[in-house]
Amino acid sequence: MCTLRVGVLVSHHGSNLRALHRASLEPGVRFEIAVVIGNNSDASGLAYARENRIPARHLSGATHPDPGALDDAIRAVLVEHAAEWVVTAGYMKKLGPRTRGHFDSRILNIHPAPLPRFGGAGMFGLRVHEAVLASGVAVTGPTVHLVDGDYDTGRVIAHHEVPVLAGDTAETLAARVLAAEHVVLPRVVRDIAAGKRL
Repeated sequence: MCTLRVGVLVSHHGSNLRALHRASLEPGVRFEIAVVIGNNSDASGLAYARENRIPARHLSGATHPDPGALDDAIRAVLVEHAAEWVVTAGYMKKLGPRTRGHFDSRILNIHPAPLPRFGGAGMFGLRVHEAVLASGVAVTGPTVHLVDGDYDTGRVIAHHEVPVLAGDTAETLAARVLAAEHVVLPRVVRDIAAGKRL
């Protein structure tokens, strides 16, 4: 079988990029990171990509002030590197309509809590875990979903349960959820690469 080429978009540290890259190096895995795009020029996720000889590009409002031109540039770089699927891994911007249209139903995002209850505009970072704790639910965990035109509304592909423990803070919960993200996201991409139906 051919190796699935995956484009990854990051904004900051890129810990899910690192988890995906590590998974791609495992024996028998059928995907590779084709290119990494970051919207912050000093993102350590971009630095990681360069250190590991993965093509990396900074594309943002700073490089393309016009949103349509930025959308075109992101799509063009993904196409240039023959990306077949796209993963937004801690990418803090909406993808534009041309990129979404080109990769229709082939863009994954990971959200750090169950959807749709803990998703939507403004639900990122510690805010998500604070909302989970305030709700009193006993179980949370990251959700992998397809990207559409709104925040966190695409079809759910996978969820990894993480118990909420007595005495949890947003910070302690975030750390456990992030560890679960590093399990479920590579698993979903491995499954896609192996030809499993979503």
